[in-house]
Amino acid sequence: MFMHGSWDHILGNMLFLAIFGKNVEDAFGHVRYLALYLAGGFVATMTQTLMTLIAGSTADAQVPLLGASGAIAAILGAYFVLYPESRVLTLVVVFLVRIPAWVFLGIWFLYQFVEGNFGLFAASANGGGTAFFAHVGGFLFGVFVARVFATGHARRPAAVGG
Repeated sequence: MFMHGSWDHILGNMLFLAIFGKNVEDAFGHVRYLALYLAGGFVATMTQTLMTLIAGSTADAQVPLLGASGAIAAILGAYFVLYPESRVLTLVVVFLVRIPAWVFLGIWFLYQFVEGNFGLFAASANGGGTAFFAHVGGFLFGVFVARVFATGHARRPAAVGG
């Protein structure tokens, strides 16, 4: 979770963490947020490992897992539960638009799930080694944790993306 393959890799992860992380940290508190992040990274790694053992080849099992995206996916899952109606500023074709977080994160999650399933057929397919099931596992873990532990948190819209 603390190593990355390139500057693009770490900067992409940090962009998502910067956009969604602060609101989740405010809702959880510093210590529980850190616990969510670390446990989310662990669950994400275990999810990817399980899928590799079930459907991958011996060569797939030799590829190391790098990056924080599984842990960040847990933060995204928590955000999905806590702030579904907040507006996310994003690029759609060539226009900047604000869309509800549940739409943005829902599309993101579906993309990860679909790409993960296509990636089962070859390590170089659709993302060339991206651990899509780590993203899926981390996100689902974040949804679960937010539903269980943040039930008293007021789910108010948060300012996101500018």
